[in-house]
Amino acid sequence: MEALVNFVQEEFFQKKDFPEFSPGDTITVYYEIREGDKVRTQFFRGVVIQIKGQGLSKSFTIRKMSGTVGVERIFPLNLPTLQKIEVNKKGKVRRSRIYYFKELRGKKARIKEQ
Repeated sequence: MEALVNFVQEEFFQKKDFPEFSPGDTITVYYEIREGDKVRTQFFRGVVIQIKGQGLSKSFTIRKMSGTVGVERIFPLNLPTLQKIEVNKKGKVRRSRIYYFKELRGKKARIKEQ
């Protein structure tokens, strides 16, 4: 069964070259949005909270503050509308899933840079 999944992933998914990033990093993700006939590029900039999966089925969650409201978005790495990913800051955290980051406010919500 695993061989079949690997075969399908290698045949039908396009491998894109994105930079390496880890939880705690601040990244900007550029992706396409289709509105009727128009296609435009939008970006989402925030802190990586978690990276889930492996290989081509990997996905990552980004959190940003929009005013006083926290917004999270999950991006699959093999999403066809993903155009590029930029790593803005490398953060130093001790865990691979930083869910505790959601409750922090103000100066406590800062992540040290590497």
